[in-house]
Amino acid sequence: MERKLNAELWDKMHYLFRDYNDRMVHVELRYDYEIDIEALKTVLVCFFEKAPVLHSSFTDNRIEPYWTINDYDVDDILTVKDVTREELDSEINTFLVQYIPPDAKIQMQVAVFRCEGESVLCIVENHMCMDGGDLKYFMKALCKNYSDFVESNVSPIDLRTGTRSFESVYEDFSSGEKRMAKSLYKNVNTKDNHGFPFSPDSITDKSFIAKRKISAEKFDLLRKAGKKYGATINDMMLTAYFYALYELADFDNSESVSISCAVDLRRHLKGTDGQGVTNHTAWMQCRVPQRGKTIFDTLNYVVFSSNQFKEDRFIGLHGLPLLSLGYRIMPLAASEEVIKIGYANPLLAMSNIGILEVDKLALAGNEPTDGFMSGAVKYKPYALLSVTSVRKELTISMCCRGNDEDKRIIEKFFDLIEESVELLIQ
Repeated sequence: MERKLNAELWDKMHYLFRDYNDRMVHVELRYDYEIDIEALKTVLVCFFEKAPVLHSSFTDNRIEPYWTINDYDVDDILTVKDVTREELDSEINTFLVQYIPPDAKIQMQVAVFRCEGESVLCIVENHMCMDGGDLKYFMKALCKNYSDFVESNVSPIDLRTGTRSFESVYEDFSSGEKRMAKSLYKNVNTKDNHGFPFSPDSITDKSFIAKRKISAEKFDLLRKAGKKYGATINDMMLTAYFYALYELADFDNSESVSISCAVDLRRHLKGTDGQGVTNHTAWMQCRVPQRGKTIFDTLNYVVFSSNQFKEDRFIGLHGLPLLSLGYRIMPLAASEEVIKIGYANPLLAMSNIGILEVDKLALAGNEPTDGFMSGAVKYKPYALLSVTSVRKELTISMCCRGNDEDKRIIEKFFDLIEESVELLIQ
């Protein structure tokens, strides 16, 4: 008999996002260490058994979708390849930009590229299964379980299990707060037609990942400057994004522009006991009324807009009841059409995935020397800037389905972001 799992609200929403992006989340971690492949296989199998959605196929029957749990072999998950130094980056990029169909047997692909005594661990997973927050948790748990298994022969089964429902975000509210949160039918985000200046869409476009490093020294200066102006690192990077984009896209400096920022809804949870790997990410819309005469004007606008959202007890929860109602009372095909009418997918977005903690990502005492995580490959005209840090060194990245001209545009955008960072830290 087939084993099935419920398709949760965010599973369905990310399935709807197939029109806007490929839904893949990407991780790359580099180690000056040869990973024990057999140990890694053991951990992966144990984790997949604890999180069956990772070896399930999504079925869109146009009425009530569901996941079907599949039998699998570890070789369906893990690829191991020995490569030369010259081949390494190309092999990594080819792996990272792959697309996993929702009806595939496996929803996560893992690779280890071995080169001259070093290892690069790469993961691509379907965002329908879990978001960046839980993928970070998954990575830390994988590394800890690997280390315990290799060093002490401890069974690698320490992965959270439990509900994947979006309803968890309400569990720690008082009865009054819960009633209020579940009545927030209106989506507070509004449509903005300002977009990234990509080249025209083409059937020859291909997926790629562009990234740029911002040094640890500049990160420290950026954080110090942020404290002076009452701004977080997220505010500072968002300001650099706005300031660079006005110039790149040649927006009128007097025009109002908005960028949507990822909000981790786990902020509403007191703990993660009883939580399985899933999605708990929504968006808040940061809007500036104009560019401002200086970048510090832009920063003030960003801080003001961000603080308005942060002061909201129910940040990120607006519109969830309406989504839930739509999926609950209508067949999937009908609910998708209705939701598309009322949902404005942001043209511009930023996800600050945050710190990749090297001590918690160590494999048998070997910390990663470098790494990054990025969100989905966006389809033009949609754009997402992802931000992560390793040892205070920031990596900004954009995943795009485009061409060489788009690569040049994004590189110019990164140049302008770096220039904006320089202005902020002066």
